[in-house]
Amino acid sequence: MTPFQSSFRAALLDPAAPVPDGLIGPAQAPAGKRFDVYRNNVVFSLTMALRAAFPLVFRLLGAEKFDLMAQEFLRVYPPASPLMMDYGAQMPQFLAGFSALTHVGYLADCAGLDIAMRASYHAPNAGPPPLTASALALAEIGQAQLGLAPSARMLRSVWPIFDIWRFNFEQDAPKPQARAQDVLIIRPAYDPVPIALPVGAFDWITALQNGADFETAHDLALAQEPQFNLATALAAIVPHPALVMV
Repeated sequence: MTPFQSSFRAALLDPAAPVPDGLIGPAQAPAGKRFDVYRNNVVFSLTMALRAAFPLVFRLLGAEKFDLMAQEFLRVYPPASPLMMDYGAQMPQFLAGFSALTHVGYLADCAGLDIAMRASYHAPNAGPPPLTASALALAEIGQAQLGLAPSARMLRSVWPIFDIWRFNFEQDAPKPQARAQDVLIIRPAYDPVPIALPVGAFDWITALQNGADFETAHDLALAQEPQFNLATALAAIVPHPALVMV
């Protein structure tokens, strides 16, 4: 990237930056006003893309605060690809260090939930069919190896991120209580949805993903979380298109 290209890109995302030297319009006229219009359109478009990508964060902050935050974010992390479906991957770490919002401790993990929901939405349909209760009953269960479906995602948080999501998107949902929560994101049809995982289920699924068989994963999860109950975990997970036989 040439010095002019660098200054052009920096000015394009910063409304306080001066118009780059050397820009001219039709008839060799200065292009300052044209550049200002173009800059406003670019910043607006990227801000709208971030609104769409982070619906939970947008709900929590409101339009004014979100847009101010987004404009700071896009100056630090301009798009590296024309594919907007991937834009905003750095949002959790950005929010964790954004001084104006560090008092909202759960915001970074909520951004992670938004990212995981988007990844689930865009994930392929290909892969083994989801595990069902009947298939599980017929399997050699002790040595069975399971994994997450291509569209499933998991998150672990010290915050009640599932309760926060539900409170913001489900009518009459209870207020979040102060507790850590693990979340599994599933895609039963076209739109992904999160579900709260029982205690220890995150460790059990992680062990399965790392190659442990069914029985070994159970033992590893129990060592990590003595309150882990396999029957509770299966009842919460198997009705959903989350696990597959591998």
